[in-house]
Amino acid sequence: QVRLVESGGGLVQSGDSLRLSCAASGRNFESYSVAWFRQAPGKEREFVAYIAWTDYTTKYADSVKGRFTISKDNAENTAYLQMNSLKPEDAGLYYCAAYSTGTYNLAKSYRYWGQGTQVTVAS
Repeated sequence: QVRLVESGGGLVQSGDSLRLSCAASGRNFESYSVAWFRQAPGKEREFVAYIAWTDYTTKYADSVKGRFTISKDNAENTAYLQMNSLKPEDAGLYYCAAYSTGTYNLAKSYRYWGQGTQVTVAS
């Protein structure tokens, strides 16, 4: 069992940066791939970024490629999402997910989820 707690969200201006953290408690976090998803009001949860536990391969949604960076620090049991050049359309509730058993960009592939951290971007 793994518990995930996100933090680092907030209200920023368009063009600003934020770094989200996903702190994990429990065993075997080093053996879990991690992803970030986000959900805006009235919209479905969408994939943002992924990092594989095996070789740290990363994948990104086209909408964030070149602006967001996902990373994972197994020693700290924490994953991060560095978000630069934020846009109003990046706003939403950001979720951390771990333990992928299927396609990396599908929410149903993940066993463990955090409660989310809110990101608001003012234009």
